[in-house]
Amino acid sequence: MAFLFSSFYFFYFSIIAIHIIFIPKVLSMVGFPPSDIGIIFASAPLVRFIIPFLFLRGLQLGRGIFNAALLLLFLSVGSFYLALHSFWGLLFANIGLGVGLSLVLPYIEVIALEQIGKERYGKIRLFGSIGFILVALALVKTLTSAEIAIFYLIATVFFTAVFGFIIAHKEPHQNRTPQENGALHIFLHPWLWIGFLLMQVSFGPFYNFFTIYETDHGISLDMTIYLWSFGVIIEVLMFYFQGPLLRRNLLHVIQATAIVTAFRWLLVYLFPENLTILFMSQSLHALSFALFHTAAISYLFTLYSHRKLAQQFFFGIAYGLGGFVGAISSGYIYEYIPEFLFLFAAFVSFISFGAFLKASKHE
Repeated sequence: MAFLFSSFYFFYFSIIAIHIIFIPKVLSMVGFPPSDIGIIFASAPLVRFIIPFLFLRGLQLGRGIFNAALLLLFLSVGSFYLALHSFWGLLFANIGLGVGLSLVLPYIEVIALEQIGKERYGKIRLFGSIGFILVALALVKTLTSAEIAIFYLIATVFFTAVFGFIIAHKEPHQNRTPQENGALHIFLHPWLWIGFLLMQVSFGPFYNFFTIYETDHGISLDMTIYLWSFGVIIEVLMFYFQGPLLRRNLLHVIQATAIVTAFRWLLVYLFPENLTILFMSQSLHALSFALFHTAAISYLFTLYSHRKLAQQFFFGIAYGLGGFVGAISSGYIYEYIPEFLFLFAAFVSFISFGAFLKASKHE
């Protein structure tokens, strides 16, 4: 099963790399204005936030819905090619992609944690990071037309669907407890979910404006790419070696990653032109993303009996709503007070640290 999980993560996060790095460029190449591109890409995180609420009334993320999500992914990326010059076609294709992605990953994450455990999870999940960076490096050298990027997207979705289908087919039918069919009471732990949301809001400036921010401060584009690549390499190392850290109190680990993230953004705010400190801040990606992600999904795995729905809400609230709010807010801040962009990120992640502290008092 390790090979199947590794292959799934490799191709799944290759989809993410193509989608967030290259498809906006593709839409620009075919003539879409920035406002249209923004609307198209704002739809996916909103869908990721909305989808989990549909499962609160008894709908189950079972194998049938999972297989339908795989099919939807494939149909959606095919629509990218057919609707390449249609705003509404691309909007609905992106919504379909967002729905598929929001269902597929939580389903696989729970099976992975059940079958390989939280301590081995990182050594499997790191292949997702490898896929992300390898497809980015390959496509940047071959992106001579919009159709090439769409071909990469279709190919990675195809292999994701193949490995996802095999994993789901091998999943035991009776691997769920009866309690997993109950309601998910997320409001019993409000501070935890507020912390998850704010943690990802703080990443808005990084994911959307780090390249622009650094090049505006005199760092070359090539060096900025090296900074991105270094962060991913450190992320891979953390995924591989994080096992012993996950034997500790997981909520305390989450708190530590939040305060480290606040320090990371503060470094970028204070020293935007200092390459040594920038590489140091990128090294903290190991904690603020890799360790945080594994600790968060592992903590939810133990906290809720309805495990798949808990993972859906994590991706929906954190990466969906948090990603949307982070992107919108950082855009306005960078337009009007760009010098304070990463100070804003540091402040938000510090507030998330406070929310996680409150969560520990209500355990």
